[in-house]
Amino acid sequence: MTALSPVEGACHCGAVRLTLARAPQTLTDCNCSICRRYGVLWAYYRPDEVEIAAGHDATETYAWGKASILFHRCRTCGCVVRWTAVDPARNRTGVNARLLDLGVLATARVRHLDGAVTEAYLD
Repeated sequence: MTALSPVEGACHCGAVRLTLARAPQTLTDCNCSICRRYGVLWAYYRPDEVEIAAGHDATETYAWGKASILFHRCRTCGCVVRWTAVDPARNRTGVNARLLDLGVLATARVRHLDGAVTEAYLD
């Protein structure tokens, strides 16, 4: 695998599979009220760099607060797959990197975001 090779991942049951244009170089560990409960590590991409393969109605969404993003999770196993922006002009999506192989995660830098208070990276 090279830095520019596509990488694949899947939810626990395999009902939702994803292909990313390339391996993430940086991951975000956010401490906001929902991300810390989900236990996710976010890898950010443009929506056109993420391909999702899932059956009809394989995922469900959840929105909270101002509903500026939608969290997508597998209806079968409950794994959070990604978030998408409600406003398509945002042109950014977050993919749950914990759905990727451990080897992919080992090569990425993890940054810590204080999403709970300052919205600033702590490192």
